[in-house]
Amino acid sequence: MRLKVFVYGTLKPGECNYQSYCADRVIEAKKAYTWGELYHLPFFGYPALTLGNRKAIGFLLTFADEGVLERLDELEDYHPQRSPQENEYERQKLLVYDLSGEPLGEAWGYVMAPEKVRQLGGVLVPSGWWTTIGY
Repeated sequence: MRLKVFVYGTLKPGECNYQSYCADRVIEAKKAYTWGELYHLPFFGYPALTLGNRKAIGFLLTFADEGVLERLDELEDYHPQRSPQENEYERQKLLVYDLSGEPLGEAWGYVMAPEKVRQLGGVLVPSGWWTTIGY
C-alpha cells in the first residue's frame, strides 16, 4: 500500500533532510497545502505546524511502501507509545489539497501542540511557506 505524507519543512524537496530521508523513496512529490498555522522555530532552524485555518503550503509525498514512516517518526521525535507531552510532534492524518483547492485526500503529517510552539519561541510564517532561505 502506498504511503502519503504531507511535509512542510526540512523534508520538502530542496531542503536539508529531503535527500537523506525521502529522495530515493518518493514516487511522487506534489506541491500542496493543508489547513493550519505554520511557525518558524528560530532556535532550532525548522518549522512547526499547528491546527488552524490558514494555508500551510508544502508537498504531498507519495512513497511506494510504509517502511519509510519509521525513519520519519524518528526524525520528528514521534513515538506512538509515548504520551503526546513526551513527543515533539504528533503524527496525524491531515486533509491535503492541491494548489487550486482540489482535495487530494488524507496524508500523514507532523503537528505540534500550540503550547509547545509557544514554549519553543515559534514565530508565525504568514505566507504559509517555510524555507531555510531567509531564516
